[in-house]
Amino acid sequence: MNIRILIMSIAMAATAGAVWAKLPAAPADPAKAEAKAKADAAAKQKDAEQLGKSQDRAVANYRKNKGIKTPASMAGKK
Repeated sequence: MNIRILIMSIAMAATAGAVWAKLPAAPADPAKAEAKAKADAAAKQKDAEQLGKSQDRAVANYRKNKGIKTPASMAGKK
């Protein structure tokens, strides 16, 4: 009975080592990485523009509903 436990423990340890082994990373294609970086930058820029427009609409809606006039100092900046 003890030998069976010993053999099963060794087998489980070997299996666990194989399961937790880290595979090497696949080589990255520089062209694909550069294209992905450009696409990410473009998406980030587009999101920033959409956020700005949304914030402007929210401010305009708030001012319209609250009856707030645009200050003279802010009117010339846009």
